[in-house]
Amino acid sequence: MWRTSAAASRLLLLLLRGGGRFPLPLRGRSSMSDSRRGVEDGVLRSLRAICGDGGVSVGEAVREQHGKDESVHRCCPPDVVVFPRCVEEVSALARVCHAHRLPIIPFGTGTGLEGGVGAVAGGVCFSLRNMDQVLDLHPEDFDVTVEPGVTRKALNAYLRDTGLWFPVDPGADASLCGMAATSASGTNAVRYGTMRENVLNLEVVLADGSVVHTAGKGRRPRKTAAGYNLTNLLVGSEGTLGVITKATLRLYGVPEASASAVCSFPSVQAAVDSTVQVLQAGVPIARIEFLDDAMIDACNRFSSLCYPVAPTLFLEFHGSERSLEEQVATTEEITQSNGGADFQWARDPETRSRLWQARHDAWYAALALRPGCKAYATDVCVPLSRLPQIIVETKEDLIENRLTGPIAGHVGDGNFHCLMVVDPNDQDELHRVHLFTQRLARRALAMAGTCTGEHGVGLGKRALLREELGAAATGAMRRVKEALDPLDLMNPGKVLQPPGEP
Repeated sequence: MWRTSAAASRLLLLLLRGGGRFPLPLRGRSSMSDSRRGVEDGVLRSLRAICGDGGVSVGEAVREQHGKDESVHRCCPPDVVVFPRCVEEVSALARVCHAHRLPIIPFGTGTGLEGGVGAVAGGVCFSLRNMDQVLDLHPEDFDVTVEPGVTRKALNAYLRDTGLWFPVDPGADASLCGMAATSASGTNAVRYGTMRENVLNLEVVLADGSVVHTAGKGRRPRKTAAGYNLTNLLVGSEGTLGVITKATLRLYGVPEASASAVCSFPSVQAAVDSTVQVLQAGVPIARIEFLDDAMIDACNRFSSLCYPVAPTLFLEFHGSERSLEEQVATTEEITQSNGGADFQWARDPETRSRLWQARHDAWYAALALRPGCKAYATDVCVPLSRLPQIIVETKEDLIENRLTGPIAGHVGDGNFHCLMVVDPNDQDELHRVHLFTQRLARRALAMAGTCTGEHGVGLGKRALLREELGAAATGAMRRVKEALDPLDLMNPGKVLQPPGEP
C-alpha cells in the first residue's frame, strides 16, 4: 500500500498511469523551499545529526544530479540527498525515513539505463559515494569485500599487484554494489558469468534500518546449501528491497596471456553459427562480441577503420601461451567453415587494442551518426538459436520506422543492444522509439527470451516483466517485497507495478 503524502500519491498515480511511457513526464523540480515543505525541518535536523551538515543536501543542483541516470527517463529529483559514511549511518538514516514514511532511493554512480534512481514519489536519496573502501582482501581464497562506493575500475587498480582481477565489465565504471543491485554483466560474461555468479555475500540495510548479511556475517564460502538464497534475491532487486552496504565478490587470476581476433561474415546466421560451434568445441572464449553492418559502418567512419561492412565478431582468448595457439587455431577453422573472412588475430597489447577499437568505440560511433542527438541503449536476450531471426526482424523494424539503431551484442549469451540515436526534442521520434523498444522486448519474449539481459527493469520494463514471468510469479515477488518492505519505502515504483495498475 502506498503511504506517501497526498500530493506525492497524486503525482505518482499520474506517472504510473503512463505505464512507464518513454520518456517519463518530468516531475516538478522543487526549489529548496518546496523541498523543506516536503521534508519537515525536524526530519532534516535528524538527518544532519547522523551525517553532519555536509552530509545532507537540499540544493536543487545536487538533487537533480541524483534524480537521473543514463536512461531516457527524465529527471525525478529526491527531496533530500544524504551522504552516509558507514553502515551505522545508513541504518540510522533508514530508521528516520521509516519513522516518517519517507521513500529511500539508493544511488551509486548513476550509470543505470532504466530509470532506477528517479525519485518518482520524492523522498531521500542515499548517495553512497563516501563509502569507498576495499575492506577485506583474501588473495589465497580469491575473494574481496568492498563498500558501495568502490567502482570496478577502482577495485582492479587496487588488485593490480596481486595477480587477481574482477572480470565483470558492464562498460561504464559502475559501483560494484550498484552492479550487484542491477545484476549487471557485460563483455566477459560468456566465460566469467554475471554478478549473480560472482557475489558471495551482501550486507544490506532494510527499510526499517535493520542490517542483514545474506550469507551470514563475515562468511564467504565458495558455495553453500544453507537455507534460502538471500544473496541472489538481493542481486537484481534494484534497491527495492534494501540498501546494499557491502559486497563480497569472487576474484580470478589474471590470465597468463591474452589474444584478440576479428572476423567478418556474410550473414548474421553465419556469425551466430560460428559462435555456437566455438562454444560446442569447448574453446574457453573470454569475450565474443557481435557488431552488425550498420554498427561496423559507423565505427569505420568514426575511427577511420577499414573493416568490411558486414556482420562481424570480435573475440578475446585468455590462457597460457600454448593454449592460446590451440584456441585461436580452432576458432579460425570454425569461422572459415562458416564463410568467415579476413580473420585477424594478435597477442601484443597495441595490436589487440587496434583490433578491438571498433567495439570499444561503438557508443561514440553511433552518436556520431547524428551529431547533436542523444543515445539510448536497450537490450534483450534470447536463446542463441533465435538470435539471427530476432536481429534480422529488428533491423527490418528499424528501417520501416525510420529509426537509427546500430546493433552490438554479447553474442555468446544471446544478449544484444540496439544503440538508439534519437533527437530528444522530436516528440514523434521519441514516441516511435518507445513503441520500437516495446516491440523488441515482446519479440524476445515470443522467442523464449527475456525483456532485459543486463540493464534491469527499473521504470520502463515493469509491464514487460509481468508479461515475461506471469501473474503468479510477479505476485510472489510482490509478497516478498511486502514482507521485507511493508510500507513500500524502498525505491517505490520500480520493478513491480503497483497493485491495481493494468
